[in-house]
Amino acid sequence: MENFSYYNPTKLIFGKGQLEQLRKELKVYGKNVLLVYGGGSIKKNGLYDEVTRVLKEEGANTYELSGVEPNPRLATVKKGIELCARHDIDFLLAVGGGSVIDCTKAIAAGAKYDGDPWDIFSKKTTAKDALPFGTILTLAATGSEMNPDS
Repeated sequence: MENFSYYNPTKLIFGKGQLEQLRKELKVYGKNVLLVYGGGSIKKNGLYDEVTRVLKEEGANTYELSGVEPNPRLATVKKGIELCARHDIDFLLAVGGGSVIDCTKAIAAGAKYDGDPWDIFSKKTTAKDALPFGTILTLAATGSEMNPDS
């Protein structure tokens, strides 16, 4: 067996009404936020309105990447990376299930990598840095909120 050290700084804020904790978390990271979500169910169920209200009240400059596909495409990840560069994004906020979270993790790593993000997934390189991100989980079945993979 090889010796190793593993550090997974995941902070969980769980329970009813915890969206309000986003206010405190935003203060740590900065004002430029990329909101990442999928096909629009968060708009139908009202979560989008709740999240954007909090972001607006906290003075966040919010940019959006919507339409994240199940099993996200590399093109979507690259679009998110471009938005991060164009708007000097400080913090990514994934609102959705596993695919949205996985896409956000890929954007976070790719935004700090000076090359093709596919290099990270094809194991040509290892991500050394990433933008900070948070998730508002809408489907707790995938485990994406608790692992470092995407």
